[in-house]
Amino acid sequence: MTDQPTDRFNEEKSVYTVRGADKPDLETGVAAIRQVTRTLPVRPGVYRMLDARGEVLYVGKARALRNRVTNYTQVARLTKRLQRMVAQTRAMTIVTTNTEAEALLLEAQLIKRYRPPYNVLLRDDKSFPFILLREDHDFPRVQKHRGARRAKGQYYGPFASAGSVTRTLNALQKLFLLRSCSDSFFANRARPCLLYQIKRCSAPCVGRIDNQAYGELVGDAKDFLAGKSTKVQAKLGAQMNLAAEAMDYELAAVLRDRLRALTFIQGTQAVNGEGLGDADIFALACRGGIMCIQAFFIRGGQNWGHRSFFPAHTQDVPEEEVLTSFLSQFYEELPPPKLILLDRALAEADLLCEALSERAGRKVTLKVPQRGNQAAMMRQATRNAEEELERHLAETSTQNRNLRALAELFELEGPPQRIEVYDNSHVMGTNAVGAMIVAGPEGFRKNAYRKFNIKREETVPGDDFAMMREVLSRRFARLEKEDPDRTRGDWPDLLLIDGGKGQLSAVCEVLEDAGIHDVPVVAISKGPDRNAGREVFHFPGGREATLAPNSPLLFYLQRLRDEAHRFAIGAHRQKRAKSMTSSPLDDVPGIGPSRKRALLMHFGTARAVRGAALEDLEKAPGISRAMARGIYDYFHPSG
Repeated sequence: MTDQPTDRFNEEKSVYTVRGADKPDLETGVAAIRQVTRTLPVRPGVYRMLDARGEVLYVGKARALRNRVTNYTQVARLTKRLQRMVAQTRAMTIVTTNTEAEALLLEAQLIKRYRPPYNVLLRDDKSFPFILLREDHDFPRVQKHRGARRAKGQYYGPFASAGSVTRTLNALQKLFLLRSCSDSFFANRARPCLLYQIKRCSAPCVGRIDNQAYGELVGDAKDFLAGKSTKVQAKLGAQMNLAAEAMDYELAAVLRDRLRALTFIQGTQAVNGEGLGDADIFALACRGGIMCIQAFFIRGGQNWGHRSFFPAHTQDVPEEEVLTSFLSQFYEELPPPKLILLDRALAEADLLCEALSERAGRKVTLKVPQRGNQAAMMRQATRNAEEELERHLAETSTQNRNLRALAELFELEGPPQRIEVYDNSHVMGTNAVGAMIVAGPEGFRKNAYRKFNIKREETVPGDDFAMMREVLSRRFARLEKEDPDRTRGDWPDLLLIDGGKGQLSAVCEVLEDAGIHDVPVVAISKGPDRNAGREVFHFPGGREATLAPNSPLLFYLQRLRDEAHRFAIGAHRQKRAKSMTSSPLDDVPGIGPSRKRALLMHFGTARAVRGAALEDLEKAPGISRAMARGIYDYFHPSG
């Protein structure tokens, strides 16, 4: 069970600026830093290096700010990487803290916020899924949860992936028969749903189980998720034997199935995690400057999955420093467990323990296991990290070959670092959306994906060319506004358009109108009979190209096109599903769920509300005279 951490810091800025040219210059950077050190206190804090445009280059923490920052003026002792950083530095921002542990926590916050180019970065932007057992209802609901932990209840996790959560939830439903439906669905049931029929819910919505019996199921679920599965197993076994002795074989069969579900969960999640309680395990592997950190999540002695991370900006950075920075960023939003196992000792282990203990509100221990089950789990994590790094390096090598071949085929200046792929999706012009996916040398960058709701009045529904024109014009208008100097890495090196000559022409018009002439554009269309493997690539000016059906580059481009297609269809389906459950009353100012429900119960349909006279609206329960006038005026603007 975990609680949402609170934000502890209110930043007070002290900025010292030395004007200088934009061009990197080591002497100018050192002079700027020396100017700052004259008034720096000898106390804990966090410092930020800023370039001439005010962009954050680096975030660091220190036990004594003056001593730490002064080190950057001793150029001969700095690595090449830090010398480049100092040469770009033109100003610094200083924040003092009460303790070095507070400085470590603040440093992690600022790195996550600014993502500086000279800091080690945790590149995984996905939030981790949890299982939430809600406590705001007489019959608590079990569900999957991501994001801020605001709902009242108990959170179990993190899980390594949504798939591991889904599998656990399915098994929990079979084992404990807890409801998973929403409160509104629960309140409007007149008979049990299908989950009751297939023995995955106890149907509290229609009184098939009382509060006391359901509370026992909830208690068993809590025991299991807390690692007390043996207790639950013994209880179910005893209940099954009693039912069999009473010749209630139907109940005995249900209890047998629940025991099987428990055995399944134990077999898939308790692998080597017994006796560890709540713990996270981290192992680091490195080759050629690329580092992989493997994380195992153990909760209640159960293995809830593992995930690999590849931190960015790790060249010339010691492995221990990378792992320390990774851990401080990793636990910026996740609550740390009581025990964290590492594959190596860290120089700042005591400081990290203090900072994580402060964040968790209880003692957190960092340990390098030497023997027993903990050491066996660490060996497994280390082996996984090395194998995952091998796979990553092989995939990166293949990816680089594909990008070099792509640059040659499309006559680019070099392998593209950012490829943007666009597609549209709609049904007969309704619920139209545009989609952009992004790929680069490291693969798909899913945190950069974007959806575009087609909303301009001049865009004719169903006109693919006009929709593509709207999507690209909005995309590049925003780029011109937010990154006119092209310094943030958000500008594409290549645009891939899912479509043919018409879509390509629409995109070229947008770029021409925006005065952008240096972004290559290629459209990819399916060949005769829309057969995959016979794609045609269309270039501005009318040139076309094809690739052999077994070409690795063709497979790569198909993957890019198919990913854009998948993302666009998913966005369209979400919008269509939302529109199917929407109501005209949703847009009426002042009408919330309660008043909407009251109006529908009184009039029967939204159409009847729209056509109701003012006097009839005033008679509806919970609707005041002023509210009735507002509803009437909304649907009858002309009076």
